[in-house]
Amino acid sequence: MGHEMDLAFPRRIAREHKLLQALCPWQPYQTHALEALIMNKRLVAVTRREMMRLSALGLALPTIIARTALGSAQQPPPSERLTLGFIGMGKQNQYHLNAFLGMQDVHVLAVCEVDTTRRNVSRDKVNKKYENEDCAAYNDYRELIARNDIDGVVIATPDHWHTHPIVDACKAKKHIYCEKPLTLTIAEAKLCIDAVNKYGVVFQTGSQQRSGREFRTACEAVRNGRIGKIKQVYASVGGPSRWCDLPEEPMEPGLDWDLWLGQAPMRPYNSVLSPRGMHDHFPAWRSYRESSGGGMTDWGAHHFDIAQWGLGMDDSGPVEIIPPDEPEKGSGVRYIYENGVELIHGGYDGRGGVNFVGTDGVVYVDRGKLQSWPEDVVKEPLKESEKIRLYESPGHHRDWLNAIRENRQPICPVEVGARSVTVCHLGNLAYWTGKRLKWDPKNWRFVEPVEANEWLDGIRKEPRRDPWQLPTL
Repeated sequence: MGHEMDLAFPRRIAREHKLLQALCPWQPYQTHALEALIMNKRLVAVTRREMMRLSALGLALPTIIARTALGSAQQPPPSERLTLGFIGMGKQNQYHLNAFLGMQDVHVLAVCEVDTTRRNVSRDKVNKKYENEDCAAYNDYRELIARNDIDGVVIATPDHWHTHPIVDACKAKKHIYCEKPLTLTIAEAKLCIDAVNKYGVVFQTGSQQRSGREFRTACEAVRNGRIGKIKQVYASVGGPSRWCDLPEEPMEPGLDWDLWLGQAPMRPYNSVLSPRGMHDHFPAWRSYRESSGGGMTDWGAHHFDIAQWGLGMDDSGPVEIIPPDEPEKGSGVRYIYENGVELIHGGYDGRGGVNFVGTDGVVYVDRGKLQSWPEDVVKEPLKESEKIRLYESPGHHRDWLNAIRENRQPICPVEVGARSVTVCHLGNLAYWTGKRLKWDPKNWRFVEPVEANEWLDGIRKEPRRDPWQLPTL
């Protein structure tokens, strides 16, 4: 009787294997680790007497591993956690930081921010979570990227500050999660693709709608032909950015204004661009050409991205961009694809979001909204004959981590982000110049007018400031 109870323990190792895999999906544990985890109080109590009986029976005993070294059943050992650094600690990266701090297979080692208050608050948040004082806080992102113990970086700086950290992180072989819109210019978008491909890192663009069920369902319906041949797609986003004309304001100590400006021309401080300290709004640097493409890029990186997904154009883009008769109004630009489909900057039938208009119906999708005419287009499950199945992401953050561990592409890799933001940039160039543009998406060049190729790195009042020239690989 006693021996039967003793022998149940090693058998329990195999029985609990599936449970452990569910609790610890980040790594298939070897037998000794499984045994140690089962011995952990969190799963089952193994008394000293039981261990002595097993030893007397000549059974191999598991290696005893300290809980602090191995990690609990809910937490992998330190050697199996992905280590992250965060660059830019405004509102958006506070959201990302909170999300990753809640993941047991991640450990945050460092934060970087040019505002002293945001930097210190972010560092303290990490230290409070881990109950230590280990989180490093940097003013210059290059110091964070230089660390050899960081596996990946999460970048959520203003748009004009994406490309340099991306390229430097690629060179340092660090995986990257970067916020949308991916870049400030078309040249930067192509450079990001080249950098990621050259150095072989896993890159996730923060266009998180790709991980949303309603957007995947809409695009699957469209790509499986449920509304017939697509004629138009309408994407409702804001307009282009404008030159910054904000007045000078006094600046409190604690902000590295020169570093915040980066490639942008030197100009006086204004709190609209970079509010001091912690804030719960998205600052309006998005409105100005020196740092962003406006609503066209800020929301275009979401809705134009879904249009590209639904059209199956993740590796391509439009071939012609036609400005409206009154480009100063900032809406109505039309994109023509090689197959004749039109992508139109604007709403449809009084709706925002993204509207796919086909010969046999309409699919409308926005955050938390999914409708179709006829209704069954998005309500009926896909049939076996409908062959296009889009990847179902477990969540944008988790998908990136899984992709790193599995050495694969995530749902929104660098080319997707670069192609989608290029659609935005092309529209802005049409608005700003009033010119009809012909684009070669394969070769990343303008066909007409040829002089438009001078705008690939943006239309600038002043050249990039040193040392923030377009990076080289």
